[in-house]
Amino acid sequence: MPKAKYGYIRMPTLEDLQEKYRDFFFFKFKDGILELKMHSDGGPVLWSYQMHHALAEVYTDIGHAKWVECLIITSTPPYWIHGSDNASFQEVEQSPDDDQRFNVQIYDTLKVVENFLNDIEVPTIAAINGRGFHWEMCLLSDITLCSPDFVLQDDHFGMKGGHVPGDGMTMILQEICGLKRGAYMSYMCQGIDAEECLRIGAVNEIVDADKILDRAWEIAEKHIMTRTRSCRRMTHYNLVRPWKAIFERDLRINVYSEMYSFNLSGSAHDFEYIKYEGEESK
Repeated sequence: MPKAKYGYIRMPTLEDLQEKYRDFFFFKFKDGILELKMHSDGGPVLWSYQMHHALAEVYTDIGHAKWVECLIITSTPPYWIHGSDNASFQEVEQSPDDDQRFNVQIYDTLKVVENFLNDIEVPTIAAINGRGFHWEMCLLSDITLCSPDFVLQDDHFGMKGGHVPGDGMTMILQEICGLKRGAYMSYMCQGIDAEECLRIGAVNEIVDADKILDRAWEIAEKHIMTRTRSCRRMTHYNLVRPWKAIFERDLRINVYSEMYSFNLSGSAHDFEYIKYEGEESK
């Protein structure tokens, strides 16, 4: 048997992922199942451009890790995402560096969705463990669980001065909730609660926050990993195809519209105004 001149490039290991992304994610791996848990300083997530970038990159690295056969996405309790790192946004949005703004505002905004859809080739389960924005990777997952307090809401249009809702969330709202309802929710920054999400099929199950990860692992272990590798991967491929078609068609023009308007108007991210039904203003 002839021997090839060169070996294969080493794929990332679990230890590689843990070291590279230690500031953003916790990883748990067992029998082909990888749990990806977002965090900030070990606690609930503060949204930032750095987290945005890390998500885009980690999806590609996980996609290259052929030892991953099922992906569970979650966050650190008691929120999905809780607030923002304002200095992160000001650093970019007040920068005179056009290249930096392009890389962060356009390239990363595209890739956080495109890499999730195109690079992850195994079944995906989202466990939304609480309230928070930027839930797009959750609703794009094959199976979506949420806690009873989750609110499905896109707040872009309500930001100070207005902000085009172009990063993918409103596209998802229109697809899942219908064109008219999705448009109304976008203009009015209207949220729908977990029960309504379940009724219309935006999520698959409502599970108490303290049990939601156990349920995600149960689905992964007992319903997904019991099938053959080819069955799992080809099923995911078929299930994600409609989302790929939608986002290939429209994501880039949505992102370009958002960022063009954003920079024309000198807008800035204003996460402090976000208010969910039943909450006091922050």
